[in-house]
Amino acid sequence: MGLGEMLQKVLDKDKLSIGERLCQIHEQIRTIHPALCRIAVAVYDRETDILKTFAHSTDGQSPISFYESPLDKAKSLFEIAKETEPRIIDDLSLFSSDNPHTAKLQQSGYLSSMTLPIRFNGNLFGFLFFNSPEKGYFSEGRLSSLVAYSGVISLLVINELQHLKTFRGAVQTAREFSRQRDEETGNHLERMSRYARIIAKDLAPRHGKEDDWVEYIFQFAPLHDVGKVAVPDEILLKPGKLTPEEYDIMKTHVTKGGEIVQVMAKQFGLDSLNHFDMLYNIVMGHHEAMDGSGYPNQLKGEEIPLEARIVAVADIFDALTSKRPYKEGWSNQRALNTLMVEAGVRLDKECVTSLANHMDQVIAIQTEFGEDYMG
Repeated sequence: MGLGEMLQKVLDKDKLSIGERLCQIHEQIRTIHPALCRIAVAVYDRETDILKTFAHSTDGQSPISFYESPLDKAKSLFEIAKETEPRIIDDLSLFSSDNPHTAKLQQSGYLSSMTLPIRFNGNLFGFLFFNSPEKGYFSEGRLSSLVAYSGVISLLVINELQHLKTFRGAVQTAREFSRQRDEETGNHLERMSRYARIIAKDLAPRHGKEDDWVEYIFQFAPLHDVGKVAVPDEILLKPGKLTPEEYDIMKTHVTKGGEIVQVMAKQFGLDSLNHFDMLYNIVMGHHEAMDGSGYPNQLKGEEIPLEARIVAVADIFDALTSKRPYKEGWSNQRALNTLMVEAGVRLDKECVTSLANHMDQVIAIQTEFGEDYMG
């Protein structure tokens, strides 16, 4: 199979995750280079200078998963980002194991590596990593072939991230509509999406999820209440308690949100984006309850998608701890106590426990994204 044919094949398979596509490419490469046992991708977020593990194809367990770090703290990668040529290490055993990444690769039996930056139009999108258990594996004879394959993988990653960038543009537009009408936006969305990422990152290995699933929850969480744009101002902005009739209208923001997501999918061509169904699940499921008392579909327990259960806990925790015109913010402990009471009743106990176990990260987020005028 030619490289062009391979690229077209993996791009056409909309229902496959980027990890599954990477595995298909890896399988093809190993017919030529059988000792190439690992290919991994880390993506770079320019807004935060954070590098995050994103996808991999590994013979065995991946040595590095669910990891993030500022790029400026990863000195070797920071230097590679400036170059166009791959960095090749012929013998990893000669390097100190003080570096945790090097140590994990060594412990997994990898002895040689090749790292390339993923660039497009002068912008850094991330890095591509190749590893082999053989010393000196990335010889000049193999290099040209592997660099060609790396181009295919890079285009796959760039295509995925460009779709995600389009989605984020849609998110920003929807958020701006909401921001003008709902005091529970502003930094609320920044905080709750990061709380959701904390929980997702913790639970992913237990539920057989990969790095990209965690990243998409982080990206999709801010749209959980997008349907509020369809709620009348006199209800959405009412300072006091809603009447039963008004509350019924408020609850329609969930189904309205589902409709908006479907329109976004059609207008922006986002239905081909991997995990786009997760967005619909989050919008439609974040007000469901474990005991079936939620809305709009009275789902119970694991009938509620995991991503919706995660976002529900993150959203409620931030709502409780945030100051609003009509209430003071609760302490973290008081909010956690309330979540613990609801754990297993309305909220997913595993998600609540996960958040409670990472309060150091929660406090760091609260410090970075303190409340502003809009929340």
